[in-house]
Amino acid sequence: MTLVLDSGGLRALAGQRARLQELRRRGLWPAQLPAVVLTEALTGDHRRDFHANRLLRACQVREIDETQAREAARLRTATHRAGTISAVDAVVAALAGAGPDSVVLTSDPVDLRALAEHTTLPISIVVM
Repeated sequence: MTLVLDSGGLRALAGQRARLQELRRRGLWPAQLPAVVLTEALTGDHRRDFHANRLLRACQVREIDETQAREAARLRTATHRAGTISAVDAVVAALAGAGPDSVVLTSDPVDLRALAEHTTLPISIVVM
């Protein structure tokens, strides 16, 4: 099983050692996240980003290639809500949908569930 974080999932886990230990115990760590999530999750101020940066050292930050970006675009379009669903959420869904048994950890499940309906492989959405 692969755990994928969106920006809300990253922020929710930052500084939450007990939750992180539980994910490790359940074999769901290290988490993966597309690099573009950093744009939404971080401020650029090392003091404000301290907990997130500490968590990121234990994550696998993934680069997104053209194929994955095109899949994210397809997913956004398939929801018929491309104008309101963020491109970052679509990239998260595309990354998660590329592998079997993926779980996306988020604080805002509505858009991710809409995207998950159109992924090639099923993904689970878990709210933090």
